Amino acid sequence: MTEAEYENLGHTIITCAIEVHRNLGPGLLESVYEWCLVEELRRKGLSVKSQVELPVFYKSKRLNKNFIMDMVVEDAIVLELKSVETILPVHEIQLLTYLKLGNYKLGYLLNFNECTMKDGIRRKVNKYYFN
Repeated sequence: MTEAEYENLGHTIITCAIEVHRNLGPGLLESVYEWCLVEELRRKGLSVKSQVELPVFYKSKRLNKNFIMDMVVEDAIVLELKSVETILPVHEIQLLTYLKLGNYKLGYLLNFNECTMKDGIRRKVNKYYFN
């Protein structure tokens, strides 16, 4: 995927998140926002996987444990959704961990529990991404 394609896809994701937030407002469960965002992204013709398992390896051995990513859009961008009072550093680290372990280039942390959705958006780039 080219940089322009990443940017266009990111713009579409943000537009969809804002649309969901406009319709629902803050204060609901994360799962409600997830269902609605999946629907909104699919209406735009995008491929969306939710509750995506990410296997955990330790020293080349696969452990009997998986991380669960909230969403992956177009097999390229990871979305981590929150509905919390404040985004904490651990939330950003969680997203970066998913990007690194899954070898994804770009991710968005979306906190729907904000008065304005734009205040709940964090964009993260995996500096360890290998094309």
